[in-house]
Amino acid sequence: MNDKKILVMIPTYNEKDNVKKMCHEIFMTGIVAEVLFVDDNSPDGTGDILDELARNTPRIHVIHRPGKLGIGSAHQDGIAWAYSLGYSHLVTMDCDFTHDPGKIKDFLEVACEYDVVIGSRHMLKDSLNGWNLWRKCITMTGHLLTSVLLQIPYDATGAFRLYRLDRIPPEIFGRITSRDYSFFFESLTIMDQNRFRIKEIPIALPPRTCGHSKLRFCDMVKWLIFMLGMAWNIRFNRQRYLVSLAKDQPC
Repeated sequence: MNDKKILVMIPTYNEKDNVKKMCHEIFMTGIVAEVLFVDDNSPDGTGDILDELARNTPRIHVIHRPGKLGIGSAHQDGIAWAYSLGYSHLVTMDCDFTHDPGKIKDFLEVACEYDVVIGSRHMLKDSLNGWNLWRKCITMTGHLLTSVLLQIPYDATGAFRLYRLDRIPPEIFGRITSRDYSFFFESLTIMDQNRFRIKEIPIALPPRTCGHSKLRFCDMVKWLIFMLGMAWNIRFNRQRYLVSLAKDQPC
């Protein structure tokens, strides 16, 4: 573990009530990691709180963006920042405590053998216990569509992941075009098409008690249209997603 340089990246928008507690819980895991927040000019003052945290704790970093530019672009900016500073392991997660910081250790335990580790909401029978029917339907429908249209069996729409940046070259992320929620299934599809080793571990998501969902109906429509385009490319233009890589690297 000593040779690993770990970064936890968290996009934020109006998360002023969560960011301090999130940092505390990440650091309480005992993992030697740094934390990067990517804030989209939150009107509730989240950015000011993050600046204060960063001033007082060298392990905390902040990227300020001018506004809501899309969750996918927030992840891309965080990923580019991580590459630029030489992090080997990048964990991405949400700030509303549906993602448990305590699970990061489980991601790291299997990351030696895999290039991408995904927190799956579909491996445990009661993983969505307490969710309302609408949210369950959205999640299950998304999983069905990615499985059928994109031919990937993983939980492809979730944000709780670990990337081995020391094994995944930046060119892979350069193939990703989505700036919004489609980023998650597009990125995983491209990695699967390039035969990166992907591992799922089970996670349970509690009902959201901190913050609220930022997903809108129009986002779901855009998901479907984008997914259909990807399905066509996989069948007729697969080369679009492939990158010439040397992936066999030591753990």
